[in-house]
Amino acid sequence: MNIASALVLRLKLMANLDISEKRLPQDGRFNIRAKGQSVDIRMSTMPVQHGESVVMRLLNQSAGVRKLEESGLPAELLGKLRTQLRRPHGMILVTGPTGSGKTTTLYGALTELNEPGKKIITAEDPVEYRLPRVNQVQVNPKIDLDFSTVLRTFLRQDPDIILVGEMRDQETVEIGLRAALTGHLVLSTLHTNDAVDSALRMMDMGAPGYLVASAVRAVVAQRLVRKICPDCKTEDHVDESRAQWLATRFPNQTQATFQKGRGCQNCNLTGYRGRIGVFELLELEQEMMDALRANDAVQFAEKARASKNYKPLLASAMELALQGVVSLDEVMTLGEGDTSGSTKAIYL
Repeated sequence: MNIASALVLRLKLMANLDISEKRLPQDGRFNIRAKGQSVDIRMSTMPVQHGESVVMRLLNQSAGVRKLEESGLPAELLGKLRTQLRRPHGMILVTGPTGSGKTTTLYGALTELNEPGKKIITAEDPVEYRLPRVNQVQVNPKIDLDFSTVLRTFLRQDPDIILVGEMRDQETVEIGLRAALTGHLVLSTLHTNDAVDSALRMMDMGAPGYLVASAVRAVVAQRLVRKICPDCKTEDHVDESRAQWLATRFPNQTQATFQKGRGCQNCNLTGYRGRIGVFELLELEQEMMDALRANDAVQFAEKARASKNYKPLLASAMELALQGVVSLDEVMTLGEGDTSGSTKAIYL
C-alpha cells in the first residue's frame, strides 16, 4: 500500500492523464517494449474509497492480427462465415460480453477482406490494430466525433466495407442498417448474450423490424473459455450434481468421459492454460425475417432456435469438452449465462 499512490501516479504519467485529478475516472493508453515486443496498453482509472483503482488491458501488437482460422472457429462455421463475408452488401454482427474476443474476430474478417481495389473504413474506440490500406478513424466523444457522426460521413466517402466498433444508440443502428441496404458490407458488434438476442436488441434500441430483417444477414456470438493444461490433463470423475446437469441439458452425454487439469507448475496449479473461442452462427432465414417484419420477437426466437443450421453456444462448448479441450466445469459456467432456455435439452 505504501507504493500504491506512487505507482498509480507513474502509470498516469505514462498514459498522459491528469495526475492532479483523483476525483474523476480517466481513460488513456500507452505503448511499451518488453522482450523485444511492442505491447499496447489501455488504462482505466476510477476513484475508490482508499485511492484509485487502475485496470490495464494488454494488447501484443507484435503478434499481429489473428486469422479467422486461428480464433477457434469450427470449420463448418468458418465456411459459412466466409460465404457471408463475400456478400457485396448486408450487415454482419459479432456479439458477446466485454473481453470475449469480438474485436479479434472482426479484425480477422477485415484481414481476409483487405484486398487492393476495396475501400475499407473503420470507426473504432480505440483503434487497436493498425491495418495497411484501411482508413481507420478514432472516435472522440469529447469533440462530438461519435459513431453516428463518423458513420454518416463514411457514406460520403465511397466505401465498399464499413466497420463500426459498436452499435451504441438508435441513430448509429439505423444509419448502419441503411448503409447495409445501399450497397455496403457493414461489420459491427453488439453486447448481447447470444445471436438470437442481437436482432431483438436492435429493435429494442428503436430500429424498425423491417429494416433489421432486410439488412442483417448473419450474427456471430462468441465466448472465451479456458483450455485444459495439456501437461497435467487427467480424467474427470463426474459427481452427482454435474450428472444431474448433464441429464437435463445433454441427456445423450450422461455416460461420456471428460478431462480436467490436476494443476502443475506449467499452469500455476490452476489446471488451465490458454483460452479458446466458442462460437455460434445464426444466418437469418425467410421465416425469421417475416417474424421481424411483423415485430414478433417470440416467433423470431422460436424460428431461430428451431433452425437446422443453428447450433447454440452451449452445444459448441460441449463438443470441445467431449474432445478433451475444455473441462465440463467450463461448459457449466457458460451454461449459467445461457438464455436459450435452462430446461431445454440439447442433443449431440
